[in-house]
Amino acid sequence: MSRKRLSVTGSLLAWTLMLFHGVGQCKEADNVARTRQAPMSPSDFLDKLMGRTSGYDARIRPNFKGPPVNVSCNIFINSFGSIAETTMDYRVNIFLRQQWNDPRLAYAEYPDDSLDLDPSMLDSIWKPDLFFANEKGAHFHEVTTDNKLLRIFKNGNVLYSIRLTLTLSCPMDLKNFPMDVQTCIMQLESFGYTMNDLIFEWQENGSVQVAEGLTLPQFLLKDESDLRYCTKHYNTGKFTCIEVRFHLERQMGYYLIQMYIPSLLIVILSWVSFWINMDAAPARVALGITTVLTMTTQSSGSRTSLPKVSYVKAIDIWMAVCLLFVFSALLEYAAVNFVSRQHKDLLRFRRPPKSKSKSKISGGAVDPEELAYSLRRVNVDNGLGPTGPLYGSMTNVFTSRQEEEVRDNRRTSTPRNSKDLKGNTNNAVAVPNTPGAAANPGQKAAGGGAKSIEEMRKLFIDRAKKIDTVSRAGFPLAFLFFNIFYWVLYKILRREDVHMR
Repeated sequence: MSRKRLSVTGSLLAWTLMLFHGVGQCKEADNVARTRQAPMSPSDFLDKLMGRTSGYDARIRPNFKGPPVNVSCNIFINSFGSIAETTMDYRVNIFLRQQWNDPRLAYAEYPDDSLDLDPSMLDSIWKPDLFFANEKGAHFHEVTTDNKLLRIFKNGNVLYSIRLTLTLSCPMDLKNFPMDVQTCIMQLESFGYTMNDLIFEWQENGSVQVAEGLTLPQFLLKDESDLRYCTKHYNTGKFTCIEVRFHLERQMGYYLIQMYIPSLLIVILSWVSFWINMDAAPARVALGITTVLTMTTQSSGSRTSLPKVSYVKAIDIWMAVCLLFVFSALLEYAAVNFVSRQHKDLLRFRRPPKSKSKSKISGGAVDPEELAYSLRRVNVDNGLGPTGPLYGSMTNVFTSRQEEEVRDNRRTSTPRNSKDLKGNTNNAVAVPNTPGAAANPGQKAAGGGAKSIEEMRKLFIDRAKKIDTVSRAGFPLAFLFFNIFYWVLYKILRREDVHMR
């Protein structure tokens, strides 16, 4: 009986255990089903993740009192431009993306792998204190809403993206302007956390990305992947810093059209005066002064968009040499004009003295020899022949006048003075030949080896013409040699290698 009772009791206990086990499984299945049917709401999840009841404190960095937080940075460039030489800065519009791990934000209750949160939630989590070390001005974008992105992953990774427009300083070396290559940097630095708490690093793939089709007005973006570290040491500690260098090669098409070609044409225009007759003084002087003033205006205009630096730029050398050539062309005509008129100064010193005896013969009247000589000089100065009909007729007038005076003396003189009259008559007869002799003083000095007026005049004019002839070839050749030297120096010898900077 006892054995039967024991067996019945054991059977009842087994059935009871099986019943309880089945009930437990049913309850668990019901809980799972209920969980699947009614998941946790996002609001409840966020409150549990970073709300007041979660114990999350945005004032404390992740891994507090532990290893530093590694922040991976990435930059996407939307636009790049407004590079100003006068203020030495540039303007850029970027997407700044930062990613770090915060174990306090890891979750498993929510089914999604990542959560895209409203930008207002940024105030509820910890963020790196990144700033741009070489920034001169910046602003956020709020149209139509704040251009910010916050994304949290299951493993606690946080992605923070923001759109910024920055004006960054860019110290420039303009010695090779406008054939220069400038290097503009962007430095990202921590303001308050030292390297014991925070470290910035570039993202492994695609650290700096450029929008497709991005072009600059005057520059060509040579290399956007020059990434470096620029750790800063201050009195307050050692701070993390990373930088990217943009190498910009200037395109000189604008400067060729606006500066180089016009100044080249002005220099060539100044050479036209070498083919103009040396006697056309107004034309040559006006052309020379016009080109000098135009070149001066062109030179000053090239410096309006540049800072007032103390060193000499490539464009300054070009403008200075062009101005020198134009000014030299003006001085060349001054030399030609001086040489062509030099024979007149020599004739002024060779002027013969007045004869007292001839003055007495004319009875105080104008000496015909002196007048003929003066008329002869006027004739030579005006480029006419040594003998002219007008001046020859004037000589005949004074000769006939002297003959009339001799006849009057013969009628009124006494026989006692007949010898004197004869002597005076002989002198008077010789007077007509005197102006002719005076008109060509080279004949008197022929025995002394002196040159005639025509020969002297021709000699100095040939010298002046020779200056023009030499200038017609010398100026273009000199300017050609300067061009070869200039372009070889700045385009080949002094061409900057962006990877050596």
